[in-house]
Amino acid sequence: MRARSFQRGAKALDRASLARQVECLRTDIETRYATIVGQSPAMQSVIELAKRAANSDAGVLLLGESGTGKELFARSMHHWSPRRDMPFVVINCVALTETLLENELFGHEKGAFTGADRLQKGKVELADGGTMFLDEIGDMPMSLQAKLLRVLQDQEFQRVGGARTVRVNLRVIAATNKDLRRAVKDGRFREDLFFRLNVVTLTLPPLRDRVDDLPRLAGFFLERHARETKKAPMSLAPDALAAIQRYPWPGNVRELDNAIARAVVLSEHEVITPDLLALSPWDGPAGPGEGSEAPYLDLPYHDSMEAHSIAVIRRALERAGGNQTKAAERLKLQRTYLARLIKQKGLSDSEPFSS
Repeated sequence: MRARSFQRGAKALDRASLARQVECLRTDIETRYATIVGQSPAMQSVIELAKRAANSDAGVLLLGESGTGKELFARSMHHWSPRRDMPFVVINCVALTETLLENELFGHEKGAFTGADRLQKGKVELADGGTMFLDEIGDMPMSLQAKLLRVLQDQEFQRVGGARTVRVNLRVIAATNKDLRRAVKDGRFREDLFFRLNVVTLTLPPLRDRVDDLPRLAGFFLERHARETKKAPMSLAPDALAAIQRYPWPGNVRELDNAIARAVVLSEHEVITPDLLALSPWDGPAGPGEGSEAPYLDLPYHDSMEAHSIAVIRRALERAGGNQTKAAERLKLQRTYLARLIKQKGLSDSEPFSS
């Protein structure tokens, strides 16, 4: 009798411990959503649209430069939706080979291939009832695009090596920094899939267009990293905050997060100074493209190329007074091609350029 009572007590303690862990995890996730809260008009308009779209099961396509927080936005939309208590599953379409990506998406039956000694569910199945986030959707192979289209249209699929149809109920949010319309024209992306995904399109603004949000974002990251590294509460020196507000942030929110994390780790005091932020290459009133090329060398290759391309276009437009025709002449480009680049890189949504 006493042993049974002890076992019941132990189980109750386990349940209470699990409940505390779940609540801690929920609180941490809720806190992380604060990174998308912004007072800038550019961010407020996107947040408002995202909250309205979150209540439906419509396909959502998130566009924006690398580092603008597309996955975080997708997580927030899931959190705002009626599916919030169901799974949120992430798949990066560019991180795996075609074969591995197919297996990751759809799973496999036992005996489907050498080494498949048991049935394995894919992420489409694991997301049943919830939301599936497809990052870098523009890099998905054409053969898998057809299978994904079936999931979106009919909410069903077959595992690798299987003949049985598996039905699911999920919502899909996709993201890319590529021009999918151009990919459709070039035959690299299915038009029917594009229209399925593109019911609601949200373009996340780059951090350089959210200057008003920088103090709050920096403060959020500072508080979080100080807590995670078990340091006392920290603050930014006035000249450090000024440096943050002058810097153009080619890597967007991700770069800001990394810069603050580095400063917190290296700081021996409770006040963050500008030298700890390591923003000196672009620290000043000059925008990207105005000074040395060195800052681009610290970025990943594709981010570096993208940042340099945007800087060159911005500089040409500024010197041409916003006139696209004159800017195209400076860049030795066709005006129509420059117009496509401006739209592709999200410059047309935030700046009044004339033709």
